[in-house]
Amino acid sequence: MTNTLDLVEAELQHVEGANGVSYAYRRFGRVGEGVPLVFLQHFRGDIDNWDPALVSPIGAERDVILFDNAGIGSTSGTVPSTVEEMAQDAIAFIEALGLAQVDLFGFSLGGFVAQAAVLSRPSLVRRLILAGTGAKGAAGMGAWLEDVADRLVVKAEPGGEDLLYVFYAHTGSSQGAGQASLGRIFQRQEGRDTGVSLEAKDAQYEAILAWGEPDARVAERLANVAQPTLILQGDNDIMIPTAASHTLAELIPDARITIYPDASHGSIFQYATEAAAETVVFLAE
Repeated sequence: MTNTLDLVEAELQHVEGANGVSYAYRRFGRVGEGVPLVFLQHFRGDIDNWDPALVSPIGAERDVILFDNAGIGSTSGTVPSTVEEMAQDAIAFIEALGLAQVDLFGFSLGGFVAQAAVLSRPSLVRRLILAGTGAKGAAGMGAWLEDVADRLVVKAEPGGEDLLYVFYAHTGSSQGAGQASLGRIFQRQEGRDTGVSLEAKDAQYEAILAWGEPDARVAERLANVAQPTLILQGDNDIMIPTAASHTLAELIPDARITIYPDASHGSIFQYATEAAAETVVFLAE
């Protein structure tokens, strides 16, 4: 079965998980063909914070699923305060859709969740894409810079200027790309997802801080990731240090890394065309 809908056209759906959570999701592209690609979203992001320029071209080739994890956006339940529990909720969603195997694309906090999910249920995941993210307990993961936290954690409602500051390099070219991405993200005006509550944000941040606590078992943990892994990152990410992505590439046995120039945390949106193309090629290998 082929479905030509892209993200902007895809309807919001719900499915009940075994954990009692009603999950909201959008599914589009080549639905029912091949291994589905499930996207795991960043801190304070919901389904509709994905850039269509990234996910829609992937949908032209793949079965794409975007969802809100427990307690986020239009999904019921409560956001847990650990990444590992978030991973179990994500697994419950995948199983609720009756999927025996998926590919995972985890961005930022979603990348933490993807790592935890693949280590918990390795048979469920075929290939792994980690964007703008880092390993649990790795060097540099302990805390965000104060200017990042002020904009994304302290503020009740971060605005466009805050997102541009954190997600894009402080150059004219990167900021211009960021403005274009925000325009695409907010192209959908009607029927948007409901966002992330302050309570959910606080729980997410608690989980992020716990993930960043120094851990001497980093190498041992990542050595257990057997799936082929593609790592995407900007050359100067001020939210998740670029060095943390290099750590992933060095310690995951079957990993490769692409570093985008003149880019920060939102490199996959700034280079949406390139990131989509690389994702499609990687998943087809």
